[in-house]
Amino acid sequence: MLEIEIDGKKAQVPDGSTVMDAAQQVGVYIPHFCYHKKLSIAANCRMCLVQVEKAPKPLPACATPVTNGMKVFTHSELAVKAQKGVMEFLLINHPLDCPICDQGGECQLQDMAVGYGPMKSRYTEEKHVVFHKSVGPLISMEEMSRCIHCTRCVRFGQEIAGIMELGMANRNMHSEIMTFVGRSVDSELSGNMIDLCPVGALTSKPFRYTARSWELQRRKSISAQDSVGANLVVQVKHDNVMRVLPRENEAVNECWISDKERFSYLSLSSDERLTKPMVKQGGEWKEVDWNVALDYVAHGLKDVSREHGGDALAALAAQNSTVEELYLLAKVMNGLGSGNVDFRPRQLDFTSDATRTGAPWLGMRLADIKELDGVLVVGSFLRKDHPLIAQRLRQAAKKFTKVSLLSVAGDDPLINLHARMTVGPSDLVTSLAAVVKSAAEIKHVALPAGLENVVACENSRKIAQSLIDGDKSAVFLGNVATQSADATQLHLLALELGRLTGATVGFLGEGANTVGAHLAVSTKFGANAREIFEKPRKAYVLMGVEPEFDCGNPQLAVAALKQASLVVFMSAFKHAPALEYADVMLPVSPFTETSGTFVNTEGRAQSFNGVVKPRGDARPAWKLLRVLGNVLNLEGFDYMSSEQVRDEVLGSDVEFVSGLDNDLDGLSIVLPSSSANGLLRIADVPINFADPMARRSPALQQTADSTAPTARMNEATLNMLNLSDKDRVRVKQGTGEAVLVAKLDNGVPAGCVRIAAAHPSTCSLGDMFGTISVERA
Repeated sequence: MLEIEIDGKKAQVPDGSTVMDAAQQVGVYIPHFCYHKKLSIAANCRMCLVQVEKAPKPLPACATPVTNGMKVFTHSELAVKAQKGVMEFLLINHPLDCPICDQGGECQLQDMAVGYGPMKSRYTEEKHVVFHKSVGPLISMEEMSRCIHCTRCVRFGQEIAGIMELGMANRNMHSEIMTFVGRSVDSELSGNMIDLCPVGALTSKPFRYTARSWELQRRKSISAQDSVGANLVVQVKHDNVMRVLPRENEAVNECWISDKERFSYLSLSSDERLTKPMVKQGGEWKEVDWNVALDYVAHGLKDVSREHGGDALAALAAQNSTVEELYLLAKVMNGLGSGNVDFRPRQLDFTSDATRTGAPWLGMRLADIKELDGVLVVGSFLRKDHPLIAQRLRQAAKKFTKVSLLSVAGDDPLINLHARMTVGPSDLVTSLAAVVKSAAEIKHVALPAGLENVVACENSRKIAQSLIDGDKSAVFLGNVATQSADATQLHLLALELGRLTGATVGFLGEGANTVGAHLAVSTKFGANAREIFEKPRKAYVLMGVEPEFDCGNPQLAVAALKQASLVVFMSAFKHAPALEYADVMLPVSPFTETSGTFVNTEGRAQSFNGVVKPRGDARPAWKLLRVLGNVLNLEGFDYMSSEQVRDEVLGSDVEFVSGLDNDLDGLSIVLPSSSANGLLRIADVPINFADPMARRSPALQQTADSTAPTARMNEATLNMLNLSDKDRVRVKQGTGEAVLVAKLDNGVPAGCVRIAAAHPSTCSLGDMFGTISVERA
């Protein structure tokens, strides 16, 4: 530890600390622009100049290392004169457009100009003008003349997002921040650049000129779109959500959020918002009062239960439903004699349900990811499925963590990978088994039964060695592993690998409340999400689910819904395809208009309140279900608040929930007898189509991540089918087909075709990882 004195305050700081670090520790403010605690040191704004005893000139606090016994003066005459000089230079070319600037009222330059700026400018020459640039639908670079070249945005791209999309070109007064020629900013974390910009050169394009910062009320919330449970500040004006920003929580999302979380709020004012209960009468949809709609639902569910038994009823909910909503939905269904309630519409293999010893979770705290020595991620489109976890792994890999990836696509995770294996969906099990076998051989222990014929390779040995060498290692199962037809075997192999290497085994989590859903709804009894459609039921309740986009096999789901005598559709949006098969549409509030609790992937329970009033006649789903329970004359539906429901499920004042366990009892490893024959589909769920809110955000739908799906194949597969890049092809799966453009992608394994799910152009196809046929259109 080193001793330092700043403005008379003494402190001890670790070796390698800078003067800025020490100042923050003792609570002394030093003005700065380019410095940010999460970014590397650039020292190019010079605003943080301070006086250091015995130094011949002022030094930048952000780039000056502490030496033992150092004395620093931040408000001495020399320091203040230097800071004011720098401010005068920064203001030379800055336009005087504060009255119309979106950053007005929350601008660092504005604030510091008051404290350190001159009252009058001595600069009389023409100001430097920088022309605006178009970088996509999310970020506005219309006023780049404001830029002070702090390079925070450049460093964010390189260091946090993992891809350099902005850079500084030219020298001296001609310097400009710009993209590479003809490129836009497409990172899934790009919106954080807006927060980092201290002067309003980068602003939010959707928010631009819609409100001033002092008009907005700031309210806390929790993200409904990320298994991390990112903490949000939702800014509101006249009961409308105007902007969504990250709320700093170092243990959860640090100070970042993904673009999906930042810009999904635009869907709240969509023309598709469902604001009145609707009932189909004589084939026509009519808006009705709540009491009419609830009576209709109650009578319909009762009639089916009485005439066909409780098993003829089924309910399916989205994984971003709150704990309270899921618990009450299950309670209503159980009261009607049905245990057919599920929240995993994209899952295919449910073998582990009866043998699971607890709710599946990450297996560790999110903040501890940086401490890991070795990580294996199995079956995940990591960057797009879990942007904030990918970001944590990216930072860890820069230090000492060996990150490996076993997946079904060759997408660049923008992480410095230790090893990677890219295989078809049917080969995930044998590839993970090869890593298990390699670990057993390295440790010289008996091979687990059933793995005798598995062939280990150089990559499998490399991955196994990285997990064994580390004091702390982890195996994470991603969305593809969970949605796979071999999900249980992948789970068992991961547990075996954890036992052999000492690694923690965990699930990255598909939705905002996957862990909470497992705690609120028992999946051991009743039909699962696949069975309720394979064996069609008489009545269905859908909560927040749009089957065409959210189910693992949309064909199967829609066919079952069309034959049902009653389909109750609970959603914040009027989903056009549902108008055909639904009988009742009940408008429920999105997360911004209700209170509730999400349990994130590390088991952290985070409750939140609505930030605006429900739109129209929409009501929180937990209230709707409580009233429905009363209308059905079921016992135990006398809750007065969502907190009462939460306490019944999780207990009161719980930060981390109990009942989490990734172990399985009584199952053994059984490898598939052979690989699948024919072409296999690989279906990713594009980040901006993963949930109903993102699908309806105009800004997100204009991004590169929202382009229409193509049929992506490697060169060998294209040649085998006698096709070329950009040919139009007809793909068939089950009873559905789609006409797409073929695209050469050598990151797709041989014998596979990558076609995204959750998109209107592909929603007529079948299983996400099933066999598929492709022919020239």
